[in-house]
Amino acid sequence: MPDARVISSDKQEAVAHLVGKLSSAKSVFLADYSGLTVEAITRLRRNLRKSNVEFHVSKNTLARLAAQQVGYQDLIPHLEGPTALAYGMGDPAAPAKVITEFLKTNEKPKIKAIIFEGKYFEAKSLEDIAKLPTREQLLARLLGSLNAPVTGLANSLSGIIRKLAYALNAVADSKKSS
Repeated sequence: MPDARVISSDKQEAVAHLVGKLSSAKSVFLADYSGLTVEAITRLRRNLRKSNVEFHVSKNTLARLAAQQVGYQDLIPHLEGPTALAYGMGDPAAPAKVITEFLKTNEKPKIKAIIFEGKYFEAKSLEDIAKLPTREQLLARLLGSLNAPVTGLANSLSGIIRKLAYALNAVADSKKSS
């Protein structure tokens, strides 16, 4: 059992760092990056960074300790073999969107497990999460829904005023001609 061993202070710092990342991230994606070239990993990291996603390789033992401390026991069985963690710090669906786009031209990375808004999901949920709208898109939809009745009322009222203006204009024209 890894937590029964005494670990050095630098490893304790690494675990504390991982605990901080796991706690503050809105989503965490575990990926098997084996088979990716350095160029491909660099391209993936660059794309993830643009979306406010951090991508780090960690020792599985330290990641297990951190996951246990944060309460993500579901991740522990997936921390085997080469594992990278992608932390969604802003939009929780951003890592899924970037990784899904990256997978269109690459076979790897293979997603092992997902923590999304504090809940565990299996790897097969990647595409469903990638299809989720962003926070900004949801806010725009909400604003449109809230704005629609007001816009309809304004259009109705302006229609009534327009008809009144036409009627008054018609009366004025009939008085001029008579």
